[in-house]
Amino acid sequence: MSKLKGKVALVTGAGQGVGQGIAFALAQEGVAVAVTGRTLSKVEKTAAEIVKRGGKALALECDVKDAASLQRSVEQTVKQLGGLNILVNNAQEVPLGPLLGVSDEGFTNGWESGPLATFRLMKLSHPHLEGDGCIINLASPAAMRWDASNYGVYAAVKEAIRSLTRAAACEWAKDGIRTNAILPLANSPGMEWWTREHPQEAAAFIATVPMQRVGECEADIGRFVVSLCSDDCRYINGQSIAVDGGQAYLG
Repeated sequence: MSKLKGKVALVTGAGQGVGQGIAFALAQEGVAVAVTGRTLSKVEKTAAEIVKRGGKALALECDVKDAASLQRSVEQTVKQLGGLNILVNNAQEVPLGPLLGVSDEGFTNGWESGPLATFRLMKLSHPHLEGDGCIINLASPAAMRWDASNYGVYAAVKEAIRSLTRAAACEWAKDGIRTNAILPLANSPGMEWWTREHPQEAAAFIATVPMQRVGECEADIGRFVVSLCSDDCRYINGQSIAVDGGQAYLG
């Protein structure tokens, strides 16, 4: 029997990579999934694949940096899919580079697409999640690296998401809402590009992963999210969990 049959989820940034993998895994368990992204054609492909596999999906164009766009996404999810039980905040613009090389605009884009969008979407979703809701926010193992060079701004916005996750977990547990963060290492399009363009650097990086591989978006990250949203993890709340083959150490 499917773990989550009859639930409704909203997944941001679901046109590719980790967001898409999570959407696929949730749909496999009987979840009706609203897949959102800036590029409608990408999320339409994700939705079409879910339907092809026998699931139910709704494709929505959404700019997570726009508060009105977020509100429309929640409203359309509830209206067309009949409710909202699971929220996955995955979309994120990635500001990488040394501190002297990242512009104010880059930092602002990372902030608005990450922690601010997460904050807004959690609040918009709260009344629908009450009673039996689950929020999964995406942070990053980048903040756990011993050498934060070139990752400082990205790590900063992801750490803000972890703080919001902990606050929601403490404040909303009484409302029947669990909130957790995952820190994935996944074979996203960005990772595939980096591995292809910088094979020696990528090989050295992968060698630091105890399991000696990068996780698959659906089979590793998506399936873990399914478990985290199910009753198997009904007592897990307020946690930051690295899904990265053992690379990061959360002490």
